[in-house]
Amino acid sequence: QVQLVESGGGLVQAGGSLTLSCAASGSLSSRNTMGWYRQAPGKQRELVATMTSGSTTNYADSVKGRFTISRDNAKKTVYLQMNSLKPEDTAVYYCNILYYGYNYWGQGTQVTVSS
Repeated sequence: QVQLVESGGGLVQAGGSLTLSCAASGSLSSRNTMGWYRQAPGKQRELVATMTSGSTTNYADSVKGRFTISRDNAKKTVYLQMNSLKPEDTAVYYCNILYYGYNYWGQGTQVTVSS
């Protein structure tokens, strides 16, 4: 059983920065894809960024150049550094691991960007 615990959300002014962390526990090798998704009120959950075990990254166009995903395989942790935050980045951010065809999700952490 894989469990994910996110941390680092909060309230920040536009233009500010936040770093999200997600620690995985359970039986999990490093051969997986780790990522972040977000869901704003009234909207569908959307991809923010992913990183494969080979360090290939994928970003949503809306966050390219502002957000950076990274991972520490030894700690089973994925990070999301968010800079130049905008009010439209306000959402619940969910950590995700795709592992042998199964999707595992964290409980979500709220990010609120005030204008």
